Amino acid sequence: MLKKGILSLSILGLICITIAMKEGIPNKSIKYVALGDSYTIGEGAKQGEAFPDLLVKHLNDSTSIHIDLVANPSVTGWTTEDLIEKELSVFDSFKPDFTTLLIGVNDWVQGVDSATFHKNLNYIIDHVLSTKSKLILITIPDFGVTPTGKMYSNGRDISNGITEFNNIIKAEASKRNLPLVDIFPETQKMKDNPDLIAHDGLHPSAKEYALWEKLIFPVAYKLSKG
Repeated sequence: MLKKGILSLSILGLICITIAMKEGIPNKSIKYVALGDSYTIGEGAKQGEAFPDLLVKHLNDSTSIHIDLVANPSVTGWTTEDLIEKELSVFDSFKPDFTTLLIGVNDWVQGVDSATFHKNLNYIIDHVLSTKSKLILITIPDFGVTPTGKMYSNGRDISNGITEFNNIIKAEASKRNLPLVDIFPETQKMKDNPDLIAHDGLHPSAKEYALWEKLIFPVAYKLSKG
């Protein structure tokens, strides 16, 4: 009787595994950590409308992938230095399989030079990759097209300044063969569409974050399947 019971359980287990494979049921959850600043925490939108939240929902609803946003330690106003000092410890505690990185706008606003930004960016990328986490780099939005953006320019050309930082991000993505999502051109469309701008006149609206997610989704899907 004991041998029969064990055999029956083994057969049942094989049946369950076969069904799971046929139905595409994942056997493990992918842990996702979103690193960044206001653009990653979703400043200007409601809870659950930030692009990391939308991305997780899209992946879980549309694919056989099961992904959990285990942490989003991003804070409005934080720079690459803040991320290094305060977000990487959170990242390490969760040991994520997948990471997005969108950082740098506050470096530029606060006058951090491009060389320092580049050094800090490399430190962050090196740290993430050293844990074997898959990484997507995302370019910095052009906040200069928003109604209140010029208040943070200190007389400088915002679009050109952000482009300089974005070129650094793109160069690192190319050099390291990392996936990159360039949302900069999409964000410039905020200039002609008030619906894409939050009530504060500076940050994206929920509609704009949703447009970013549409650009990020196919890259994240491909990366998660690789």
